[in-house]
Amino acid sequence: MIRTYKYRLRPNSAQTATLDSLFFQARNLYNAALAQRITTYEETGKGIGYSDQWTHFRDQRNDHPEQYGMLNATSVQQMLRRLNKAFAAFFRRVKAGETPGFPRFKGYHRFKSVEYRYGDGCKLREKEHGQQRFYLQNVGEIKLIYHRPIPEGALIKHVVVKRVNHRWYVFLMLVLPEREKKPMPKGGPIGIDMGLRSLLATSEGELIDNPRWLRASLARLRVAQRRVSRRKKGSKRWRKAVRQVACLHEQVANQRNDHWHKLTRELAESHSLIAIEDLDLKFINTNRHLSLSSHDAGLGMFTEMLAYKVEETGCQLVAVNPAYTSQQCSGCGELVEKGLSVRVHNCPECGLVLDRDVNAARNVLRSAFSSLRRSDQDGTWAVAPGVS
Repeated sequence: MIRTYKYRLRPNSAQTATLDSLFFQARNLYNAALAQRITTYEETGKGIGYSDQWTHFRDQRNDHPEQYGMLNATSVQQMLRRLNKAFAAFFRRVKAGETPGFPRFKGYHRFKSVEYRYGDGCKLREKEHGQQRFYLQNVGEIKLIYHRPIPEGALIKHVVVKRVNHRWYVFLMLVLPEREKKPMPKGGPIGIDMGLRSLLATSEGELIDNPRWLRASLARLRVAQRRVSRRKKGSKRWRKAVRQVACLHEQVANQRNDHWHKLTRELAESHSLIAIEDLDLKFINTNRHLSLSSHDAGLGMFTEMLAYKVEETGCQLVAVNPAYTSQQCSGCGELVEKGLSVRVHNCPECGLVLDRDVNAARNVLRSAFSSLRRSDQDGTWAVAPGVS
């Protein structure tokens, strides 16, 4: 099991200056490697690969320590691999007929991270009284907000040091040991319908309100963006105003992330089976009337978080076809056509009246039941015969 743990770094002023210098050298190396690929192709008609670039920049680093000396060998390799992946993705998009998006040179605000292999130039160190510090080569031991311990037996494979709005973070990629399979949670199965008016509606009749984090901050964002427009582009006051806008967007993203983490954890620990719709969110995200609300809700984040949290709790997640879940009556199965503006399901056949999203959630759960069968021996759910 692979997980990524994120920690906030608190460097002092000297360490912050050193980190800025390290990122400056890393960005220069990335841009130089990109320029080398472009120049080589223009002069020879052939590309240059990762191996040849590593040989070249390894010698450059040894011969010119003032230029790339703050980067260790591993971080140089990771930087060149990042560029290699960018070109591989570019050629894949060309072959697929998509918009290619040629790799671009990185300015200060577009270069945000440096990668390491754990144990080579970076390491967690424990001080007296159990305090944790993150050691980074040429920077020293940086104070770490160690808000959750690394699980016993976990192997740290990869490290990313990232700068976000003048804040510093470290991401530790862990390989966790295989855990014993947990017993299925005692709570019963639940169906969930995702939406924009209510974030979630459950088959139990609960409607989870949409906090609309971005819309709640739009007034402050407009003020901050007008402040940017009044200032001379490139000036110190302009950069300060831009940073204020970025911090507001970061706050909104953090609120959304925190909400989904807590909600998905609660769902995964409270139910033995969770049925959701297998939605393709592209049609919402590209709709000019719904795209802002869709991105604000972050429904894709919900499904992604729920998918890995159920693995840890023993709960089972089932995604079903969303077709007709809102139109079909959960009581008698009759199709009751209604537009998006109609928020109440009223069945003329059986007389069932309830919120349309709750009705959809019950249909989602029923669809999951039709594709699964229960094993009485271990209390788990399995795919029914003949169901793909």
